[in-house]
Amino acid sequence: MRMIDNIVLPSAGSGRTLPPGHIHLGVAKEIPPTLRDFGIDPDPVIREAGLDPGLFEDGANVIPHGALGRLLALSVARTNCPHFGLLVGQRATIQSLGMVGRLMQHSDTIGDALRSLVSNLSIQDRGIVPSLAVAGDTALLGFSVYQPTVAGVEQISDGAIAVAVNALRALCGSEWNPTEVLLPRAAPANREPYRRHYRTPVRFNQETATIVLPVRDLDLRIAGADPLLRAMLEERIQQLKGSPGSEFADDIRRLLRTRLPSNRCSADDIADLLVMHRRTLSRRLQGSMGYRAIANETRFEIARQLLEGTHMPLVEIALALGYSEASAFTRAFRRWSGQAPSAWRSDGRQG
Repeated sequence: MRMIDNIVLPSAGSGRTLPPGHIHLGVAKEIPPTLRDFGIDPDPVIREAGLDPGLFEDGANVIPHGALGRLLALSVARTNCPHFGLLVGQRATIQSLGMVGRLMQHSDTIGDALRSLVSNLSIQDRGIVPSLAVAGDTALLGFSVYQPTVAGVEQISDGAIAVAVNALRALCGSEWNPTEVLLPRAAPANREPYRRHYRTPVRFNQETATIVLPVRDLDLRIAGADPLLRAMLEERIQQLKGSPGSEFADDIRRLLRTRLPSNRCSADDIADLLVMHRRTLSRRLQGSMGYRAIANETRFEIARQLLEGTHMPLVEIALALGYSEASAFTRAFRRWSGQAPSAWRSDGRQG
């Protein structure tokens, strides 16, 4: 280990690329103390989720994303608190994002910090896919759950947005507030916990978990940023990202999770985005399902999330997934599931 100005950089040989669908505990390390706040012993709940309570002693430990979802769903049931994920995210800090959080702290500007988050979060968390877009005078920092059918998906989104706002306040000042927050979940009976943390309007039943902020905030300078530490952190992160184990098909799924709701996503579009020929994309996907199958699988996952977790009309879901008509989306959903989307939503509500 090398210690430099209180920043610990792991030696190059100690890190490995996270496998698909896994996360370093990081933010999730705040689940046990949040349960204790309700007077609940966290260990039995953690074991019921299929995890060892001892894992939560170190935020660098790795768990499957599905296990995190099960644990959050169990925590909601034990506490009878529908915004448990929000409480977990509120407790977390920019340090909970590990090396990526450190890099954000030593970026030149807020825009650089958010681009670093989007580019590098996969070394910390392969369950959440971040994105950053600019539309006119507005910037949109979005978070999509890579496996949207896992249990507790709305809690995962709540936690991701909550800690991201904490990170932005750490960089911009504690008085900073977003313009608004969008959440892909049905509106809870009590919205006050969300208003209290975000201090801004919160809209529910949205396509993607999103922090909306003025584009001018991207140019804000970050106080105390150290260029030398930034360069060292960037080098270490690139070493980690270059380690064996990065799977191209999984990277394509992650990319589609962020782009499908608002962008053209044909194979040619994705190949252009990755600066490669369409045939190169197909060749690199050999040994896994092809691009069309991956895209349809991702559309099905997003559709199930929006049908089960929001009250969005079917026509809006169809448009979000790139269908010009609701009837085309209905036909596709029948092929994927054997059911019409309205029947799937009804069954999910009854279950």
